Amino acid sequence: MDKQLIISIGREFGSGGHEIAEMLAKKFDLNLYDHNILEEIAAEKNVEATHIGKYDEVPRNLIFSRKVRGYSNSMEENVANMQFDYLQDKAAKGESFVVVGRCSETILKPYEGMISMFILGDWEHKVERVMRLYNLSHGEAEVYINRQDKKRKNYHNYYCKGKWGDSRNYDISINSSKLGEEMTAEMLADYIMKRQNMH
Repeated sequence: MDKQLIISIGREFGSGGHEIAEMLAKKFDLNLYDHNILEEIAAEKNVEATHIGKYDEVPRNLIFSRKVRGYSNSMEENVANMQFDYLQDKAAKGESFVVVGRCSETILKPYEGMISMFILGDWEHKVERVMRLYNLSHGEAEVYINRQDKKRKNYHNYYCKGKWGDSRNYDISINSSKLGEEMTAEMLADYIMKRQNMH
């Protein structure tokens, strides 16, 4: 691939966004960055990934954190900034990759090869999917989806001016429930190729 391509994927919980990201990474033969970023950061910093994993894409706790001389004592904020730095470093070196979440549509916006997308889904479709994947009842799945999306929204909106899920902040937003994950990924791949050919 001659030109840099960064595919940024925001997603509602249960929409299949991660699976679509995997399909796109495979299609374009790119590295996929999601939770595995923490493993690489942990290896660099010589700490256990499990120690920082619980702070992944979690909003800062405003009650128990404060900044002193520009440094935060918030683990949530420090982990978020480490991930932002990691992604910016990869992008600055010219790497092409797919990234899930992590405010990537905002922090990587300056890169010409960056294409941002947001994957959403119909409520019942998401509930059924989460019930199946996590072996939950209908009610448990609804609670779980709401909690995860609230966490993602609060995290995103703390670090970004643009609101999480607002279609104006992404190049394309798509409801994966209509076509299913595979056909949605195919459609997005077609969009990406058309965008690449324009440069």
